[in-house]
Amino acid sequence: MKENYCLQAALVCLSMLYHSQAFALERRTHLHPSFHGHHEKGKEGQVLQRSKRGWVWNQFFVIEEYTGPDPVLVGRLHSDIDSGDGNIKYILSGEGAGTIFVIDDKSGNIHATKTLDREERAQYTLMAQAVDRDTNRPLEPPSEFIVKVQDINDNPPEFLHEIYHANVPERSNVGTSVIQVTASDADDPTYGNSAKLVYSILEGQPYFSVEAQTGIIRTALPNMDREAKEEYHVVIQAKDMGGHMGGLSGTTKVTITLTDVNDNPPKFPQSVYQMSVSEAAVPGEEVGRVKAKDPDIGENGLVTYNIVDGDGIELFEITTDYETQDGVVKLKKPVDFETKRAYSLKIEAANVHIDPKFISNGPFKDTVTVKISVEDADEPPMFLAPSYIHEVQENAAAGTVVGRVHAKDPDAANSPIRYSIDRHTDLDRFFTINPEDGFIKTTKPLDREETAWLNISVFAAEIHNRHQETKVPVAIRVLDVNDNAPKFAAPYEGFICESDHPKALSNQPIVTVSADDQDDTANGPRFIFSLPPEIMHNPNFTVRDNRDNTAGVYARRGGFSRQKQDFYLLPIVISDGGIPPMSSTNTLTIKVCGCDVNGALLSCNAEAYILNAGLSTGALIAILACIVILLVIVVLFVTLRRQKKEPLIVFEEEDVRENIITYDDEGGGEEDTEAFDIATLQNPDGINGFIPRKDIKPEYQYMPRPGLRPAPNSVDVDDFINTRIQEADNDPTAPPYDSIQIYGYEGRGSVAGSLSSLESATTDSDLDYDYLQNWGPRFKKLADLYGSKDTFDDDS
Repeated sequence: MKENYCLQAALVCLSMLYHSQAFALERRTHLHPSFHGHHEKGKEGQVLQRSKRGWVWNQFFVIEEYTGPDPVLVGRLHSDIDSGDGNIKYILSGEGAGTIFVIDDKSGNIHATKTLDREERAQYTLMAQAVDRDTNRPLEPPSEFIVKVQDINDNPPEFLHEIYHANVPERSNVGTSVIQVTASDADDPTYGNSAKLVYSILEGQPYFSVEAQTGIIRTALPNMDREAKEEYHVVIQAKDMGGHMGGLSGTTKVTITLTDVNDNPPKFPQSVYQMSVSEAAVPGEEVGRVKAKDPDIGENGLVTYNIVDGDGIELFEITTDYETQDGVVKLKKPVDFETKRAYSLKIEAANVHIDPKFISNGPFKDTVTVKISVEDADEPPMFLAPSYIHEVQENAAAGTVVGRVHAKDPDAANSPIRYSIDRHTDLDRFFTINPEDGFIKTTKPLDREETAWLNISVFAAEIHNRHQETKVPVAIRVLDVNDNAPKFAAPYEGFICESDHPKALSNQPIVTVSADDQDDTANGPRFIFSLPPEIMHNPNFTVRDNRDNTAGVYARRGGFSRQKQDFYLLPIVISDGGIPPMSSTNTLTIKVCGCDVNGALLSCNAEAYILNAGLSTGALIAILACIVILLVIVVLFVTLRRQKKEPLIVFEEEDVRENIITYDDEGGGEEDTEAFDIATLQNPDGINGFIPRKDIKPEYQYMPRPGLRPAPNSVDVDDFINTRIQEADNDPTAPPYDSIQIYGYEGRGSVAGSLSSLESATTDSDLDYDYLQNWGPRFKKLADLYGSKDTFDDDS
């Protein structure tokens, strides 16, 4: 640090000496102006006026980071017209004028009042002008000059990154480039050695080195092994002043990682592996695992395994588990304890990717011996075939033999076998199997058109151990029999123009029909189309077989009319090519239609044809509109009638104690009490009395037949009512209207008494009905009618 201060002081002294010489030269120049009104003659004797130069000064400099007690003198401005009497005033403007740079308006001396930093700003552009002190009138045009900030070494080098990360392959040659680090210096590179950098390595030797001028880091040792040491930490220094004493420096850290190469072969940790497998194991089952170790990583450490030799090479296989790098030994084919009890394998482990540079390190593979012993197990029965395919004709009688499956016990005991059908695969129970010999039979006739193939599963189990069971698929094909007659492939319908239209007499078919047969192709096409023998000479239509399983229907005549007959039914016989052949009669409907001049169909309805002759379209629309209007009027009338019948008072809750029913007919009045003899229904105390009718008397008296009136004291109400009904039906004088009857009897023991308003209205009762207020909302209406008497009396 002390050296740095000394160097800065020396630079400051040199700078001040340089500026003092420049200033002295400037003063001499000002004192002795050399450009002031000099004249020259031209070639032709003309006098040429040389322009006057008003300002005389050099380019100014100021050193950065000056920390003296007084402002730094930058330079002096002087005008040729300045006679020293103080009448000229110097004005400074531009970048930093008045803040950084100030001028003495009399002498023209310029000082820097602040410390300058070249790294912040390298130069300032200013404008100077001389004006009259009293009037501020410009005496000369303004002139521009530059003040440059001179650099000193005040900034250390800085690296672009604080920490660098780099990779280099292991076992790289000496001098292999690893990474280039770069530092920058903010000082002026054009002035001195302040920005001249030199790189050196502080940590990381002897493994790495760095180029002093470029900062490139290179390997310094050969055969560096990643498996021995993977990561290195290097410290690089950058120093300015060309690396000389007194220069400033900066450092950075570089983490260098050795990347892996395939320089190590795989090795088995042992020479022999022992494994075992049960004879009951199924192919694909894992037997055991082997593993060769490879210190390399990534794809350089990938190992693949193969069986290269051994007596079990056909029964076992090995695959590679790339997640664990294990060799997985699996069963390829079933093994049998009774046949062979031990096997030997020779397994090789080799690298997947081999680097030719390191092939000299030896073969990148290793071998190991694997011994496998077979363990005995109680095995399930084995079918002689992995699957079975049988055939049976459709419609075969129940009990027809379809085929046979056969299984045996592979163990030495040779246990007897029992067969059964998996009913989940034969839900309709089409088949049955003999549990002893495995013969499969049908239980009902089969239809190929419903199901052409039936797939079932058959179990075979040891009789003495039902858990030892195996299953085999059985496919049964149902063979076709010609048991379905052909029929139309679609619901065809033909159209023919009426009258003698040219299209009706052409050779074009009215319609082309085809057939469909549910049977197999051997019992289906080719189809033959014809008319039934009884209408072979049909005068209207004929059928022509196209011999391609289609047929065309043609008209034999013209002159068809919808008024005479609007459609025709044509039977067509279709026969298939089966043995024996099957046939069916299908009916084709041919409609007679109206056509335009081009033969396009207009209408095929006979009624529509008749209506068109009598009524126009406008008339039909008018009739329909009238019908709609009448319907609307009827609906409105019915709606209004219903609204009139609604009661004026609508109760929110129906009261079951009192129902008021309104009738449109009027009875005989209160005096009409003789319409029926209701003595039996009235008070038993007055049953012997007789209340005569007060209706309008008929013109002649009907004499009731004797023996029909029961005794007054009779209790058989049913006979009484039936007798009265019969009398009323046969009495021509009986009134054809109903009468209002008064029933004032409430029965014996009634506590509440009569609530009827028909009698109470004619009597002056002093009963107190205030208790109705306590009966709840259902009796609110009665309480309002009868409980307000006192209130009325008080008001009167």
